Amino acid sequence: MIEVTGVLPRGSVYLAGETVKCIVTIKNLSKVSQNNVDCLAWASVQINCQCSVSDTRINLPNTRKLSSEEISPSSSDTSFVPNRGEQGMTVLSTKPRILFCDLKLRPGESKSFAFEDVIPADAPPSYRGQAIKYSYKLIIGAQMLEHPTKLLRIPFRVLVLHGMNDVSVYMDTEEVQPSNPFLKQEQNENNLLDIAMQVLATITARKAPHFYNITNAKGKVAKFILFKQAYKLGEDIVGVFDFSEGTVPCVQFSVTLQSEEQIAEECRRKVGHGSSYTSYVKHQDMCLHTEKTHVNIPVPLSATPGFMTDIVCLRWRLHFEFVTSCDPIPELERPERPDMSAMWCGPANLNVETMIWDLPIKIYPTNPLHACSSTQLKTNASITL
Repeated sequence: MIEVTGVLPRGSVYLAGETVKCIVTIKNLSKVSQNNVDCLAWASVQINCQCSVSDTRINLPNTRKLSSEEISPSSSDTSFVPNRGEQGMTVLSTKPRILFCDLKLRPGESKSFAFEDVIPADAPPSYRGQAIKYSYKLIIGAQMLEHPTKLLRIPFRVLVLHGMNDVSVYMDTEEVQPSNPFLKQEQNENNLLDIAMQVLATITARKAPHFYNITNAKGKVAKFILFKQAYKLGEDIVGVFDFSEGTVPCVQFSVTLQSEEQIAEECRRKVGHGSSYTSYVKHQDMCLHTEKTHVNIPVPLSATPGFMTDIVCLRWRLHFEFVTSCDPIPELERPERPDMSAMWCGPANLNVETMIWDLPIKIYPTNPLHACSSTQLKTNASITL
C-alpha cells in the first residue's frame, strides 16, 4: 500500500504571479516483515482553476464552454485527467509536471519530491459569488502498475493585484555611485510579494480626507468624512459623521459594507439579472441630538477584492440609510448650572422617511500570509493507492 501526501509549506493563499511550492511525499505503508517492493508507474502535478456558473442567471456562449474531453482528450482510467469529476469548466490549466517514473519503494521507505509552478499573472481570483465561482486546486495524479489513476486535490486561494503583469518596472535600477573594492556588492532583487506589498502600501495610504454633504429635498442632513477610499483586506473603514450643521433631524443611520456582482451583458440569462449585492458588515446607531459620531467597519479577510473578467465584474461600496424626521423635533433644554440636571421626553410617534446613498470604494488584496489566518483550507492532503 502506497500513501501519497502533498503539503503546501507556505500556506494556502497566494498572489497571482507567485510561485506555488508543494512537497509531495511517497511512502510504502507495507510492513517490513512482508518484504515486498511496490512500484509506482508515474506521478504528475498540475494547477487548475474551475469556473462554475448559475444556469438560471448566466448564459455562456458555446465558445466558452470547454468540456473535460476538450481540455484532456484522453479519458481512460490510466491517464492523468486533472478535471475529472469537477463541475463547471476549466478556465486555467498549467502544464503538467512529471515528478517521477517507475519509482520502487521497499516497505517503510519514503521519498519526497518538490514541485514549483507559477500562477499566471492574468489569472482570475478565487471567488464564490451568487452567480459564479472560481476555485483553484493543486492536483496530484499517481498510478501504480496495472491500477487506475488516483487524484489528490489540494485547494488553495488566489488573490489578484492588477498591474503586476510586468514587475520589471518596479525593480530597483542601478544607481551610479563609486564602487568600493573592499566591500561586497549587494544585489537589490525584490521578489513579487515584496513588490506587491510596496504597491499596496502606496495605493492604500491615507491621503487628503474626503468630505461629503448629505442632503435631501428639505435640507442638509449631515456631513460625512472618509479619510481614504482604498482599503486592504483586514483593514478598518473609519468615517466621521458631523450632524452639527444639519437642518433636517436625523434619528437613525446605518452603514453597510456591500459588494456588487455585475454580470456582463452578453452573458445575462435575463435582462433583470444584471447585478446582485452581498452585505458583509453593518454599523447602525441612533443619532438624534448627536453632534458628531464615528463608524468603524472592518473589511473581512475572507472577502474577494474587486476584479473583472469577461463574465463578471465585482465592485465594492458603502451603503448608507438615514431615517430623518419630517417634522421639527424640540431641542433638549440645557440646565442653567452644571450641577443641575434636565430630562427630555421624546414624542410618542414620529413621522419619518428613509433616504439611501451609495459611496463606491476600492478593496485590494493584503499580504497572503495574513490572509492565511482567515481561510479554512487545509495545507496538506493524502491518498492511498
